[in-house]
Amino acid sequence: MTAKPSIIIAVDGPAASGKGTLARRLAAHFDYAYLDTGALYRAVAHHILQRGDDPGNAETGLRAAQELDVTQLQNPDIQTALRTSAVGTAASIVAAQADTRAAILQIQRDIADTPPDAKAGAVLDGRDIGTIVCPKAPHKIFVTARTEIRADRRWQELCASDPLVKREDVLADLEARDRRDRERATAPMRAAEDAHLLDTSDLSIEEAFVAALALVSH
Repeated sequence: MTAKPSIIIAVDGPAASGKGTLARRLAAHFDYAYLDTGALYRAVAHHILQRGDDPGNAETGLRAAQELDVTQLQNPDIQTALRTSAVGTAASIVAAQADTRAAILQIQRDIADTPPDAKAGAVLDGRDIGTIVCPKAPHKIFVTARTEIRADRRWQELCASDPLVKREDVLADLEARDRRDRERATAPMRAAEDAHLLDTSDLSIEEAFVAALALVSH
C-alpha cells in the first residue's frame, strides 16, 4: 500500500517579514511538522564562524553543510546563537553558494516528504520553498512587509541581546541581505507564480495568522 503523501505548506519571504511566526502558527494549528529552513543556513554559518573560517569560501560552506546535525537545532542555546546579526549576515552569504544549497536542499525535501513524528504534513518557511524546494506544494504563501517595518522588527529583536545595536545599521544590513537573496544566481528569492501574497506591514500577529489561515484553507 502506497503511503499517503504529506501535505506541504510553503511559506516564503524576506527577513523579518513575519513568515517564521506565521509558519509556526500554521504548523501548530494543523499539527504539522515545522522547519525553519533559514536555521539550516544559520547553523552552517555559525559552524563556519565558530571555526574562524571564511563564510564566503564555497568549499568551507559545503563542508559545513555536509557536517550539519539537524537534531542540534532543537537546543535552545544553539537557537539563541543562531539569531545574532553576525550569523544572519554570514548565512545570507553561505546561502548564495550553489553546492552548499544543494546539500541543504536534500535535507529540506526529506523532511517535507517524510515529516518527523509521523505528522500528516509539514510547514516549511524560507526564501525558495515554493519555487525550488517544494514547487508542487499545494499551498504557497509569500509573506512580505515594507523594508522600514521589517528593519524595525529586526532591530527590536536584536536589542533584546544587544541594546547598543543601531537601527540604521540593521536597516543597511537588511537591504544588503535582500539584494543578495534576490540577485543570487542559484535559487533567488521570489514569489512562486501560484503563491498567495500576504503583506504584514500593517497587521498584528493575530491578524496576519487569520489571513494566512484563510489562504491555505480555501
